[in-house]
Amino acid sequence: MLRIGPYSLKNRLVIAPMAGVTDRPFRKLCRQFGAGYAVSEMVASKPEFWQTPKSMHRMNHDGEDAPIAVQIAGNDPQVMAEAARFNVTRGAQIIDINMGCPKKKVCKADAGSALLRDESLVARILEAVVNAVDVPVTLKTRTGWSPDNRNAIRIAQIAQNAGIAALTLHGRTRACGFDDGTVEYDSIKAVKASVTIPVIANGDVDSPSKAKWVLEYTGADAVMIGRAAQGRPWIFRDTEYFFEHDELPLAPEVAEVAALMQTHLEDHYTLYGESSGVRSARKHIGWYTEGLPGSEVFRDALNVLTEAGAQLAAVHTYFSQMADQLDRLPLASYTAH
Repeated sequence: MLRIGPYSLKNRLVIAPMAGVTDRPFRKLCRQFGAGYAVSEMVASKPEFWQTPKSMHRMNHDGEDAPIAVQIAGNDPQVMAEAARFNVTRGAQIIDINMGCPKKKVCKADAGSALLRDESLVARILEAVVNAVDVPVTLKTRTGWSPDNRNAIRIAQIAQNAGIAALTLHGRTRACGFDDGTVEYDSIKAVKASVTIPVIANGDVDSPSKAKWVLEYTGADAVMIGRAAQGRPWIFRDTEYFFEHDELPLAPEVAEVAALMQTHLEDHYTLYGESSGVRSARKHIGWYTEGLPGSEVFRDALNVLTEAGAQLAAVHTYFSQMADQLDRLPLASYTAH
C-alpha cells in the first residue's frame, strides 16, 4: 500500500491537480468514488496572492478527508518555504511542489516545469520547503524541459536526497505540453528503478485497463488520473473494479448520475456563490453530458441560464427525460489498451 509520510492511502489511485477543475467539491466527489488521494489546485506562493478570491477558493478544504494535500508553485526557495508554512496553518497535511506545469504564463514566471532547466535551484527549493514544515513534502514534475533535455532521473535523485516523500512524474517533457508526443512510460519506469521513494505515474491514464497496464509496466506505486475523470468521477470506482475482476462494471444508472450532479452543483454554488458558481459549473455539466443523447441542444440552452435554481432544474429535467428511455448511461467509452 502506498504511504506518504505517516499516511497510508487506501488504494493506488490519485486524482490529478488540475487548475480550474479539481476544486474542493470535485476532489470530494472523486474521493467518494474511490480515489485514494487528491491534491489541490495549484496555489501561488507569493503572499500578495493569498487573499484573492481564486486563492481563497483553492485553499478551502472544509469537509475534506485526510490527508489534505496542497500544491504550491513558485521559483524562490524562501518564498516557497513561507507558502508551505502558511498552507500548513490552513490545514495542509502534505505539501506538493509543482515543477510540472507546462503553461506559458507559469513558465514565463520561471515556475512549474521551467525550473527543470536549473537543477541547483530545484535542489534549493526542495530543501527549503522540506526544512520549513513538519509535514511530508512531495514533488510533481516532468521528464525534462524538452526531448533533447531530459533529466527526470537526476531530478528524482535530487528530490530523494532533499527529503521529498513521494514523486509524481508526468511522462512528457515541458515542450510536449499536455497532448503532444507519446507518454514516456519507459522514463517513468527508469525513474522508479532509480529511487526508493514512492513514484506516481501520470500521463494519458484514460481508462481502467490503461491504469492497470501503466502500474504493471512502470512498476509505479500509484497512477494519477486527470482529464479522464472530468465528467465521470466514477472512473475510480470502475478502475478498482477492473483491478479486481479484469472487466468493467456496468455503467452508472441515470438516476445515480442525476443525484451526484445535484450534490456536486450545490457544493459548487456554496463554494463560489451563485453568480460565479453558475458560470464555472457549466464546464462540469458539459463534461458530464458530453456524448449523451441530446446533449448539444441541452448545453446550448444551459449556457444562457444565470441562476442556480434554473441551472439545477435544467439538469434535473434533462436526466429525468433520459431516465424515461434509459436505466443506465451508455457504456463508458474507455479506450481499451
